[in-house]
Amino acid sequence: MNKFLIKIFVLFFLINSQSIAEENIMILKLKDGEVKIELFEDVAPNHVKRIKDLANSGKYDNVVFHRVIDGFMAQTGDVKFGNSESKEFDLRRAGMGGSDFPDLKQEFNSLPHDRGTLSMARSQDPNSANSQFFICFQPAPFLDRQYTVFGKVIEGMEFVDMIKRGDQNNNGAVTDPDKIISFKSQ
Repeated sequence: MNKFLIKIFVLFFLINSQSIAEENIMILKLKDGEVKIELFEDVAPNHVKRIKDLANSGKYDNVVFHRVIDGFMAQTGDVKFGNSESKEFDLRRAGMGGSDFPDLKQEFNSLPHDRGTLSMARSQDPNSANSQFFICFQPAPFLDRQYTVFGKVIEGMEFVDMIKRGDQNNNGAVTDPDKIISFKSQ
């Protein structure tokens, strides 16, 4: 009887762990393909909730990668000025807006800014992250513990690598930028 209960418990744990893991997988659709992203709810619960809420309500769809620096990162997520299908779209102001939600308190953690890391963009104020985020092309250890890491690309990084780069002399500003086609939970 004891062995039977242990087997039932293990089976329940495995099924429950799988469903928790799947709810933290997002699909970012870009022009060249789909990118699978794992969100780290355990270290950045409020940031993950914000990303899920915005993504699953379609707020990131058609939002441009307004700042892309070769060898560093691709930044997106300005749902106010960066949505290329919105009346408020303004490429010159993309990167200055956020969402209608209040800014988030920082959730700095020990996860490194490695290739494929997703981290929240913010102003000088550590508690100013809102909707914008970036994906690292290369390790950026100088950002560790200063920006909230909330996820990582687990498949499709080659499609992130194809995002149109910006002007190195203009802080990575992109003319005619690529955009997020869709961003949703798996």
